Amino acid sequence: MNTTNRLNILITDKIGPAGLAMLRQHAEVTEAYGLKGDALLASVSQADGLMVRSGTQVSADVLAAGTRLKVVARAGSGVDNVDVAEATKRGIWVVNAPGGNATSAAEMTIALLMAAVRKVPQANASLKASEWKREQFKGIEIGGKVVGLVGLGAVGKVVARILNGFGARVLAYDPFITAEQADRMGVQKVELDALYAQSDVVSVHVPLTDATRGMIGASQFAQMKKGVVMLNAARGGVVDEAALLDSLNAGQVSVAGIDVFSEEPFQADSIAAQLVAHQNVVATPHLGASTVDAQEKVAVQAAEQLLLVLQGKPAQYAVNKPEMRTNEALAVSA
Repeated sequence: MNTTNRLNILITDKIGPAGLAMLRQHAEVTEAYGLKGDALLASVSQADGLMVRSGTQVSADVLAAGTRLKVVARAGSGVDNVDVAEATKRGIWVVNAPGGNATSAAEMTIALLMAAVRKVPQANASLKASEWKREQFKGIEIGGKVVGLVGLGAVGKVVARILNGFGARVLAYDPFITAEQADRMGVQKVELDALYAQSDVVSVHVPLTDATRGMIGASQFAQMKKGVVMLNAARGGVVDEAALLDSLNAGQVSVAGIDVFSEEPFQADSIAAQLVAHQNVVATPHLGASTVDAQEKVAVQAAEQLLLVLQGKPAQYAVNKPEMRTNEALAVSA
């Protein structure tokens, strides 16, 4: 319990040491990883600030229990595990760290792509089983292929830069950029229908929102080239998992690389489990931002944003704008 006049910050998912040290300089910090249910509600009731990653669900009940809560900081970019609308209603700021993990997430996308098209996991398993089978693991080159990026934000931009280095032709759909901006990145801006029709590889780089949930489903797969490569290292739920499984079974999608799922972790009898077991799927357990480098960057960035709010200053990466409450501006002790 906080017995001083300093503010209390609750951290429920492990963050990088540099961010943790920064918070400890200014507030009492409680580390309580993996809290759920009543234990989470009880702990958040004592907190002025809450720091999470993707493991904690900041639901309406959690926000209601946080009667002292002024800010929720997400050490990462996605905030789909935070009820932003409820936080806004309750006068609670939600901040994130949108660029800190861009390089790691982009490199994860490329890792999945190369592993999928060169059949690296299958060949590795075969060789470890004392086999020497080369013909069945013949892959394809990315150089000269058309790669369509659905979203050209912080991660998509890095992916585009890497793909340009491979000699791929990069298309992108993103309503928030201009054709001129895309051109400067070596990317051709197109509409979704054109992207699906022309791409040899389709890769998702959008957040999970009401607008993007299930945006790639059966009808979208039907528009794609037969044998398309499908990648999702952005957010589970953007790609309809049942439709992807059907498309893999039908050969419409030749191979898929997946790092994110609609339920994490997923149940053994789920569609996600069937996808992971599919012979033409390369899958990882949401490792996009799981590098030492990215975790340090997002921890520091999120800590900076959280402290700005508690000091009554504007946060650079606020994802909402709640109504000001009385005594909102607080002074953080040095």
